[in-house]
Amino acid sequence: MTSTTTSARSVLRWRVVDIAVASVIGVASSLIYWLVALISTGPWNFLEAIIPGFGGVFNGLWLFAGPLAAVIVRKPGAAIYAEVVAAVLEALMGNIWGGGATFVIGLVQGVMAELIFVILMYRKWNPSTLVLSGALSGLGCWGYSFFTNLQAIDWGGSYGIIYLLTTLISGAVIAGILMWYLYIAIAKTGALDHFASGREVRGIAD
Repeated sequence: MTSTTTSARSVLRWRVVDIAVASVIGVASSLIYWLVALISTGPWNFLEAIIPGFGGVFNGLWLFAGPLAAVIVRKPGAAIYAEVVAAVLEALMGNIWGGGATFVIGLVQGVMAELIFVILMYRKWNPSTLVLSGALSGLGCWGYSFFTNLQAIDWGGSYGIIYLLTTLISGAVIAGILMWYLYIAIAKTGALDHFASGREVRGIAD
């Protein structure tokens, strides 16, 4: 029992390479997040003018750091760490929401992205879990927006049911499905051979 417990702990313990790769994911994501914030205002307003809440289709573009870091690093807190790093750096570069709000929503999204892996005790890594991670991160994004805009129970408003559905779908597709295939593509290059996630894709024994 003791050796099994020790082995499990060592697998979940963070290494320097885990911190480095999760940090790189966070930094790269922050640049994309900042760019999306810069160029999405016009398209967002256009969609909102057609159907209030439809702008949520863009939200997955701010949700992917957590699921991607989680599936690659596979350590407790990886999703939270990468999403918070991305949010902090995006805030430092400047955006329309301000530093405090960007940090808080990044933290919420990271915690929600992490939740499915906590429930599964970091034992299942497949497209379904990443889709759920992206969708849950989207749920966190929606919840933060809904309550901080004091919309109360106006489900037909800009942050109501349409925004919830579009954000969930966007999170599942962009932060879930697309990140799964991005992870597979990166792993096939051999760049992730220091990780069990990379060796698994390339069929390399541990």
